[in-house]
Amino acid sequence: MIDRIRQHPLPKFFERVRDRLAPHLVRRRAFQAALVAIVLAVLYWGVIASDRYVSEADVVVDRTDVSGGQSIDFSALLTGGGRSVYDLMLMRDHLRSVDMLEKLDARLKLRAHYSDWKRDPLARMWSEDTEQEFFYKHYLSRVSIELDDAAVGVLRIKAQAYTPEMAHAIASVLVEEGERFMNEIAHRLARDQVDFLEKEVDRMSERLLKARRAMVDFQNAKGFISPQAAAESLGTIVSRLEGQLTELKAKREAMLGYLSPSAPDIALIDLEIGAIVKQLRAEQARLTSPKGGTLNRTVEEFQRLEMETIFAQDVYKTALVALEKGRMEATRNLKKVSIVQSPTLPQYPLEPRRIYNIVVFTLSVLMLAAIVQLLAAIVRDHKD
Repeated sequence: MIDRIRQHPLPKFFERVRDRLAPHLVRRRAFQAALVAIVLAVLYWGVIASDRYVSEADVVVDRTDVSGGQSIDFSALLTGGGRSVYDLMLMRDHLRSVDMLEKLDARLKLRAHYSDWKRDPLARMWSEDTEQEFFYKHYLSRVSIELDDAAVGVLRIKAQAYTPEMAHAIASVLVEEGERFMNEIAHRLARDQVDFLEKEVDRMSERLLKARRAMVDFQNAKGFISPQAAAESLGTIVSRLEGQLTELKAKREAMLGYLSPSAPDIALIDLEIGAIVKQLRAEQARLTSPKGGTLNRTVEEFQRLEMETIFAQDVYKTALVALEKGRMEATRNLKKVSIVQSPTLPQYPLEPRRIYNIVVFTLSVLMLAAIVQLLAAIVRDHKD
């Protein structure tokens, strides 16, 4: 029985009608859905969407610790003089951080403002008590802090709010907190450096005092204020004795020309020569000896102690100069946030871009409906 119904020509007729009408219904419903979506978009962006005002500010970060004696950095001239892109990136990350969001919320009550029930539900936060993660994402969608690719070294800040006053307040707080953050980083680094230098100065002072005490103890032990001067004086004595010895030997040789070696005058000169030789050996033994403990060894030890003392004194002076410089750096602003464009007080809501959004949405929906119609036509042609 079922096979006879299937072989009857009437069911086949209905199948052909269904195959022809299905693409037509699809095309019709696609355009109807597109029309409904366009009407809803016009209704939302034209009537329901809340106005959002945008306050803009442009800032740069200048360094104030550039000394006049430094050489010219041509790369710095090309990238904005004393401005550092690293400082701008650091400032941008801080202004986009959760810590910055908490400060803004504490000062301006951002949660209450962004979750105002009078605003449209698609643009605002749904609850003032929403989780921090979702509040942070909403904050990033309403605040733009980016480097300007065209103007190198400029940070552009844009803050959106439902009132002009709130938008201006957000941008102002961001600029203020950015400057405070940059100076705080510089001051913290300077304070850490001062603490380190103070410890180094104390250590160098102890080292200098120890070196001086060692030198004084050595002088007391050896009985010399300046072993170098004593060695020079002893060297002068040795030279004078050698000169006297040479004169006496020359005089003796001359006297031997007319006197016999046993003559009393020759004997007297021999005694003088012997005494000088003995004295000369004694003085030379005081000055140098292979056994050590002589004046030259004393001079060498004293020079070593004196060199250590002078070096410790020079290092101590350098540490004192660095400490004073570090203290000066810690008390002044090392980085200054200069305002190129102060936060503006908007008079016209730039967001949402109603006409632009409506036009783009309409074109997108019509294009999607056209694609659906094209697919339906292709299906119909294949059915034929």
